[in-house]
Amino acid sequence: EVQLVESGGGLVQAGESLRLSCVASGFSCEDYSINGFRQAPGKEREGVACISVQDGDTFYSDSVKGRFAISRDGAKNTIHLQMNGRKPEDTSVYYCAADSLPNRYWGQGTQVTVSS
Repeated sequence: EVQLVESGGGLVQAGESLRLSCVASGFSCEDYSINGFRQAPGKEREGVACISVQDGDTFYSDSVKGRFAISRDGAKNTIHLQMNGRKPEDTSVYYCAADSLPNRYWGQGTQVTVSS
């Protein structure tokens, strides 16, 4: 069974850093493209980061480019989303998702709140 479990959310001050982790089970995170999404209250879910299965290239939305970094640790089968320079508008529930087209598997999400 494919599972993703996020952790690392919490309350941070603006400007502080936070690292989210997403532990994969039932598959190797190196065999799937992994995406980071977030959803703020009253807003649509937004893709913010992706690490490609083909070559490990990373992609970011304009809203987080230069502040967030996605990576994966194959030995621990874990994906990390390092978030620096947090802003209040980064407050959201953050999700990881693994793609093995046509399927997408979601984690349960972790809340991140950034206070000003």
